[in-house]
Amino acid sequence: MFGEIKGLNEECGVFGIWGHPDAASLTYYGLHSLQHRGQEGAGIVSTDGDRLYNHKGLGLVNDVFGPGDLDQLEGNGAIGHVRYSTAGGGGYENVQPLVFRSQNGGLALAHNGNLVNANALKHQLEGQGSIFQTTSDTEVLAHLIKRSGYLSQREKVKNALTMVKGAYAFIMMTEKEMMVALDPHGLRPLSLGILEGAYVVASETCAFDLIGAEYIRDVQPGELLIISENGLESERFSSSISRAICSMEYIYFSRPDSNIENINVHTARKKLGKQLAKEAPIEADIVTGVPDSSISAAIGYAEESGIPYEMGLIKNRYVGRTFIQPSQELRERGVKMKLSPVRGVVEGKRVVIVDDSIVRGTTSRRIVTMLREAGAKEVHVRISAPPIVSPCYYGIDTSNSGELIAAKMSVDEMCEEIGADSLTFLTTEGMTTAIGREDSGSNRGQCLGCFTGNYPTEIYPDTVHPYEKV
Repeated sequence: MFGEIKGLNEECGVFGIWGHPDAASLTYYGLHSLQHRGQEGAGIVSTDGDRLYNHKGLGLVNDVFGPGDLDQLEGNGAIGHVRYSTAGGGGYENVQPLVFRSQNGGLALAHNGNLVNANALKHQLEGQGSIFQTTSDTEVLAHLIKRSGYLSQREKVKNALTMVKGAYAFIMMTEKEMMVALDPHGLRPLSLGILEGAYVVASETCAFDLIGAEYIRDVQPGELLIISENGLESERFSSSISRAICSMEYIYFSRPDSNIENINVHTARKKLGKQLAKEAPIEADIVTGVPDSSISAAIGYAEESGIPYEMGLIKNRYVGRTFIQPSQELRERGVKMKLSPVRGVVEGKRVVIVDDSIVRGTTSRRIVTMLREAGAKEVHVRISAPPIVSPCYYGIDTSNSGELIAAKMSVDEMCEEIGADSLTFLTTEGMTTAIGREDSGSNRGQCLGCFTGNYPTEIYPDTVHPYEKV
């Protein structure tokens, strides 16, 4: 399979709705809006109050759900999931929502994030007799809930949540209720909305826009929501709150039409580009962005610098995964299947190419080479984020440290490696200022772990990086 254009991949997106007669169909549409967060598996679980109905599979949402599939998902409540599987983490059994059945009823579980103490908990649980059916860290929570000594389901869940560490946006559902939880640092985005009296939860607000739901608020770090026929209840399972949402949600992952804590993603990216133009000016003829996530930043750079924005690269939207296993030579050229330079725009021009990250450096080198082959006189690379020098342990595949080019080379060495005339990254201070979370109120921090190596949670000796999952 040809690789992604980027070297970054998000693990998944979650969606849930409670109290609507078309719950499964609305979840299907919600998952479509979150398809960018995962393309390797999708699933929906619904409830009619008496039993759970489940359908999942490998592939895109349209591949998984065919004619008649949604008709089998009965009831007024449903949760859904789209998955990006990291290395070794694929396979049908790991497609979510995971469903667990017992004499006391069923539990469906969908998760966005990564638990940094999953290995330690698995060893402990297996020692107590648990038998795991998947290689997903998500399954750990179900075992902790089942083994909790508390009597009520609510207290079991709260107790289990205090034991897991890392990044998690969980949506859980039994036959009778839906529960939603966000980790105490709020590392992943999760929003609450309402549609015709039904409560809706989604990884991104763009899902609300698609189905016509009204945004209410973001789920708070350390908060547990319980949604049932009694309405919406909120409890806290953690009082130790230190907000640290993933910076890459603003920079790269989230859709530009989504809002994260009332900050529009497109607007944030434009501000990143403007800040980048202030920090790294250059004389050039045109500015262009790498489709799609870097276009907003490129527009911001062009506006601030006064250099015209042009469409210098075109993305081929009809290239998906291929059934052939390409040779190394074809793999090296694979980016050309997805990106093409516009010779009539770049030929003879001094080009500023704005991108949002450099991970391994291979894609950047190919893009610079393509622009030169198309006649660009100069190619100046500007990155609307700081260098990625450390891996992410919270659910994003940023590779291990040995593959991160910024962990091994100086900026000048990277510039030479990718063949650019100049290369500049946005500073960490410039990035946080441009996104503007500090200006939006107190307790609005963000995770800088991949840029600084300083993580908001403890990283355990046996923590498995998502890239290394088996």
